[in-house]
Amino acid sequence: MIIRSRAFSRSARLAASSSRRYVTSSALHDLLTKEPQGPSVQTELPGPKARAAREELLNVADWQSLNMILDYYKSYGNYAIDPDGNAFLDVFAQIASIPIGYNNPTLLAAATTPEFATYLMNRPAMGNFPPAEMAQILRDGILSVAPKGLNKVSTSMCGSCANETAYKAAFMYHARQKRGIDTDFTEDEVMSCMRNQAPGSPDVAILSFTGGFHGRLFGSLSTTRSKPIHKLDIPAFNWPQAPFPMLKYPLEEHVEENKVEEARCLQELERIIKECKTPIAAVVVEPIQSEGGDNHASPQFFQSLRTLTLDHSILLIVDEVQTGIGATGQFWAHEAWGLDIPPDVVTFSKKFQAAGWYYGREELQPDRGYRQFNTWMGDPVRALQAKVIIEEIRRLDLLPNVNETGNWLYEQLEDRFGRKGLVRNLRGKGRGTYIAWDMDDGPTRDKFVVEMKKRGVNIGGCGERAVRLRPMLVFTRRHAEVLVGVMEDVLNKA
Repeated sequence: MIIRSRAFSRSARLAASSSRRYVTSSALHDLLTKEPQGPSVQTELPGPKARAAREELLNVADWQSLNMILDYYKSYGNYAIDPDGNAFLDVFAQIASIPIGYNNPTLLAAATTPEFATYLMNRPAMGNFPPAEMAQILRDGILSVAPKGLNKVSTSMCGSCANETAYKAAFMYHARQKRGIDTDFTEDEVMSCMRNQAPGSPDVAILSFTGGFHGRLFGSLSTTRSKPIHKLDIPAFNWPQAPFPMLKYPLEEHVEENKVEEARCLQELERIIKECKTPIAAVVVEPIQSEGGDNHASPQFFQSLRTLTLDHSILLIVDEVQTGIGATGQFWAHEAWGLDIPPDVVTFSKKFQAAGWYYGREELQPDRGYRQFNTWMGDPVRALQAKVIIEEIRRLDLLPNVNETGNWLYEQLEDRFGRKGLVRNLRGKGRGTYIAWDMDDGPTRDKFVVEMKKRGVNIGGCGERAVRLRPMLVFTRRHAEVLVGVMEDVLNKA
């Protein structure tokens, strides 16, 4: 099956029907000229070469979660190419982790430099033996886009690791506040921690929200509340969870109802904080609950959350692993909250191709070495990669592109599908391309995802019945037109 002509003809009609002038920057246009002409599926899925590769993988390791085998040499821009030559418009982007397109030429050029090669060949154990230029790499890259009020960074290996080490920082901060900043450990603390007992191993908690996702390591998994499959059979800390608002959409049509729902959740959160027998060191929250179903809350909700954490001397950790690096049209999604006092910690990963957490308070650094430590503590190659990604975002002027494309796409989804009831609870208006909607149920959503892939669009789900868009920052209106055209084919035949 080849879908190219049908998708393109519908895209042309969409472009003609739009009265709004849209211009892709010349640099971005030049970057995308080498993309495939459009989605093209010419074999059954998976095709014969992909099936063979899949069997090889399954013979050597557990790959039960496999979605699709790809040819990373041929994939380019917004298009993922599989071993059989099928081209997919990728609006899932490696679970929201590709920012500037497959095989971005600027990034490829950077990867051939002596600097990249040196750190690939001589990967440093950065806690002990960091490169002489590491501070400059961080200043020029990751720290150049630090959230307001946070001027330091701790690098790590992945999003789960970023949250895990941020939790450790919160626990150490909490203990130092209780013990006294300059007070040394007692002998009882030193001895009891080796038995995993108090006071050296205190009973302290991180509070998270129902529906949240923060990773799959032991501490981060205890704060993950999205799907049972992530947590089954794994021991967990008995940490508290608070309800996250379940808003009604469109937001502008349910203002008063949603205010009541957010007030209910805030009231319950404060009750939990006051009554919890385990001291709470920090609250962790996503700006948009992503794996849990793309659940939104208002800036006022998050402002009140920040006030509560300050009133109760609890740290606020904002998990921007999926929402960060421009996907919502702002570099950091929590910028939309308009906080007077910034979060204490912001974690990141995915689109940065690097991971870690920002902070500002000196007291969030351990009082001595080896308390926040592992062999790698991040990777200078990934820090260099993040630096190039930031430079490309600026050079290609990608944040305006995300906003312009997202606004147009949301309008099209609302007009063509939302008003007809073909999609439900459309959300993400004014949040760049960070858009999602619900289908009738989980099986209907899963069938939709499969049918989109058969027509050359790789799209993802989340929550029980939601479809989420996670395109790259180089996703333009031209790509959005193709997406809408393919969606029309699928939904009108459902």
